[in-house]
Amino acid sequence: MFPRLLMLLAIPFALDNSAEARESRHRHAAAATPQVFARGMVSAADPRAAEAGAEMLRAGGSATDAALAVMFALTVVEPQSSGIGGGGFYLSSDAAGQMDAIDGRETAPAAATEQWFMAKGKPLAFGEVVPGGTSVGVPGNLALAAKAHAAHGRLPWARLFQPAIRLARGGFAMSPRLHDFLGVAYATATFDPAARKLFFAADGTAPLPAGTLVRNPALARTLSVLARGGAKAFYQGPNAAAIVARVRTAPRNPEAMTLADLGAYQAKSRPPVCGEYRAYRICGMGPPSSGATTVFAVLKQLERFDLTALGPDSPVAMHLIAESMRLAYADRARWLGDSDFVTVPLPGLMDPAYLAARSALIDPGKTLALVTAGTPPGAEKLTFAEAEPGEEHGTSHFVAVDRRGGVVSYTSTVESAFGSGLMVGGYFLNNELTDFDFNPVQDGRPAANRVQAGKRPRSSMAPTLVFAPDGKLRLAIGAAGGATIPAQVLKAVIGVIDWHLSAQQAVALPVIFAPTGPTVWVEKGTSAEAMIPALIALGHRDVRARAASFKANAIEVIGDGRAGVLSGTADPRSEGRAVSE
Repeated sequence: MFPRLLMLLAIPFALDNSAEARESRHRHAAAATPQVFARGMVSAADPRAAEAGAEMLRAGGSATDAALAVMFALTVVEPQSSGIGGGGFYLSSDAAGQMDAIDGRETAPAAATEQWFMAKGKPLAFGEVVPGGTSVGVPGNLALAAKAHAAHGRLPWARLFQPAIRLARGGFAMSPRLHDFLGVAYATATFDPAARKLFFAADGTAPLPAGTLVRNPALARTLSVLARGGAKAFYQGPNAAAIVARVRTAPRNPEAMTLADLGAYQAKSRPPVCGEYRAYRICGMGPPSSGATTVFAVLKQLERFDLTALGPDSPVAMHLIAESMRLAYADRARWLGDSDFVTVPLPGLMDPAYLAARSALIDPGKTLALVTAGTPPGAEKLTFAEAEPGEEHGTSHFVAVDRRGGVVSYTSTVESAFGSGLMVGGYFLNNELTDFDFNPVQDGRPAANRVQAGKRPRSSMAPTLVFAPDGKLRLAIGAAGGATIPAQVLKAVIGVIDWHLSAQQAVALPVIFAPTGPTVWVEKGTSAEAMIPALIALGHRDVRARAASFKANAIEVIGDGRAGVLSGTADPRSEGRAVSE
């Protein structure tokens, strides 16, 4: 089932308390010892990008300045995951709790139709459409950055680009993670010749070794132009023309993107989506992101259970989380899409009474035989199909807190590793349109997430802010990993709130991932595999162990965030780091 999910999924894990498991957790904790500081802080998936953000904080910049500098730097050092050729979601709050949410998700070109990924009445295979122009959406990160900076920036716009320009011009050491992703790109033969020249040996047969100094002068020039000309220089002029030309003349899947598509793009302010869980306020990003509704639904459906008493080592706790996840992901698959194009029953999906009714379906002692989407208030007359999940996998999350108590949680993506494989001006173009449902009509019902011109595809990205009962910031978190993103975030939130763990401990906890079908995924080679018999005994018919890769980043506030300390962590499974001001 779900062939796209099975092909691309980063699969998660569970926990036991055997000596082997404790030793495994000790190694994870040692690899991700949290950094604790009393002033500003940044956590990102690459140390050099985190340092770029911290540099802005030391110069007196805001959390927004720091987050944008991180995003620009990640374009250089983590090109497989995010960058200016992709899009993202930005969530911020000031010290008084005033929030802002900006949607920088990519859009389908005007030429896109509901048949965009169909041929002879059938959906095309995912691997067929990723490389080349068909998968490329109009990038949103530059417009998002400009909008966020205008509202919350303190430093000059051009200052935010300087670390990224230095890294591109002077060079950066290729990380092991980038090297590994390059190997996959070589094997699939979807790599742009310009990128192959940049990252591969002279004969093009293999990626340069990890640790090799890589210079990207084309990207340095692009970033310099954007530093001088602002977002306008991305969406108009030579850069826009280069994007259009690359998409229209791609060796595989050339497609009709136009200068008008670039010129019409707008980042949009969206209302933050918030709900209460055990007196904590959980806030995230609304449609076209499914992150906030999915995270909150799982948490709220679990609220009637005493997770604290069960603890993180309990198979029953893992079972409850899996069952709640299956229900939430079923609702996500049916009801979530771009609210500018389809009616999303957002208040109903967040309604405590509705979620209590969904929770009543969960039994601590057995597994639901069949999980289907519910009918939240406001959805009674909607007839959307329940679609197959297929999500972004080239993603990065980063968080920043400044000395004034401002905070940003920002997730950025190019979708698959290296996106579409197309390179323009030293950066990769996304393949974000493959996040749409390929089949626009299923069982006679339209998919909420079907392709439409100008529409933004549904996302799993879940930048999240958690506020304590006293209203002060407790945790800023997000993750990378496609459809597993909500699972990673909600696991960490449960770890902090219910199990009284530090953010570092909560991020290092194993993840359990259970989408709408009968399969429960655990991570191969970890203590999770010891949970399989117990989960099967609780009625889970199909529990599988698979290799996994996660990338969560978080900052927590200990005490008063303005007078106390910040503790930051990066996922021990990643190359990330937290860096102080």
